[in-house]
Parts: sequence; C-alpha cells; structure tokens
Amino acid sequence: MDNFNTKPAQKPKLAEIVYGRILEQIMAKQFGEGDKLPSESELSSAFGVSRPVTREALMRLQADGLVTTHKGVGTFVARRPPERLGELADTSEVSGYLLSLEPRIVLEVEAARLAAQRRTRQQMAAIRAAHDALRDAIGRGELGRNEDIDFHDSIAIAAGNENFRMLLRTISNPVHQTITIGLELGRDQRRRVVDEHASIVEALNAEDSEAAATYMRYHLFQARAGLVDIHHHMSPEGAETD
Repeated sequence: MDNFNTKPAQKPKLAEIVYGRILEQIMAKQFGEGDKLPSESELSSAFGVSRPVTREALMRLQADGLVTTHKGVGTFVARRPPERLGELADTSEVSGYLLSLEPRIVLEVEAARLAAQRRTRQQMAAIRAAHDALRDAIGRGELGRNEDIDFHDSIAIAAGNENFRMLLRTISNPVHQTITIGLELGRDQRRRVVDEHASIVEALNAEDSEAAATYMRYHLFQARAGLVDIHHHMSPEGAETD
C-alpha cells in the first residue's frame, strides 16, 4: 500500500477566517480608503469570535498594509487591493493567497540561502536555464507562469533537502495562483520579476548565501506588495528587516 497521509486537511484558524471576511468587505467597497472599521468589540460580536481572534486578524491586515491602527482612536482602511486583482481572483480567495506567502517566505528564503551553499554546477545551470526561459517567454509577450514556477522549484532542489519541495507542495495551489496573478498584473510587473530573479541568480552563482536570502526575501515581499497594491519602493536591504 502506498504511504500517504490520511489526516484530514487542517481547518483554517478563526483569525484567518476573520481576516478573509474583513478583506472581502474592503474589496467589495463596503469600506473605502480612510474609513474607520467597526471596533474590535463590534467585529468580534459580528463574526461570533473572541476579541483576541479579531485582534490577530487586524494585526495580519495591518502587516499586509491594508489597515492602520491608531491607539485610542481605532482601525482605518489604509488601502484597497487594486481593482485588477478582483478581476483576476475571487475575493473570497485573495486572503488565502496572501496568507500562503507567509510560509512561502520562510521556506524559500532559507532554501535560497542553502542553495547558495550547496548547489552543484549542474543545479546552477538548471537555475540559470529556468531564469533564461522566463526572460525569453516574457520577451515573446507570454505570461511565463510555468517558467516562473520552474525557477523557484529549481532553487528548492538546489537547497539539497527534499523537505523544502515537499512542504512547498502542500501550498502549491495558492502559491501557483499567486505567481499567476502577479504576472498578470502587467508587463512592467513581469519585467520586475525577471530583474529580481536575475539578482537571485547572481547571488547563487557567487555562492553568497546572505545575498541570496536577502534577494529572495525582497522578491517575495514585492509579490505580496503587488497583491495589496502597496506603492512603496523598498530596497533589498530593507526587506531584510521588514
């Protein structure tokens, strides 16, 4: 008999559900930029959850740049995700895409660090080939989704620990959807992805583990920023401590 996990899928945490419900309301324009959200107590009552659950959801929304909290005043909508995002994804799914970036950042940043230390010449060639394939696909006017996925997968392989790929496969659906949405946000966004990948390739080729981790973190933070439309110009060094 094949060995596979028969455990039921883990249910989303209550805070993740509340996060998603508030995000849906923001995307549906029930709250506009600058609008004050109901109080923590009111939100808890409306969603039937405890205040600590609501507080965690609001903290996640703040971390994603969607709301801002002023002590003693309340929580306000900082910005809505771009309307284009609503055309590319169902609003009920967007929160899951954003949440999938948290474990992805942890896993892929460390994978890049280890890949810089452990990659073989053949693996480096595969990473470079995946990067070139994405660059060429975008140059032809294609989306480059599969090439982008291959690039990240080749780095996970070069990390020298199959557990990275195994863990990333558990969130592969939202990760792949996030990659697709990011590429569909426009040609300029696709060009930025290629440039960010080039920095990662350079660091891996130089066997500079800290630079590889920093550039991967920056790349994934920019992916998250694109989803929530945060118009900041963060440097790779800034991503190190964000």
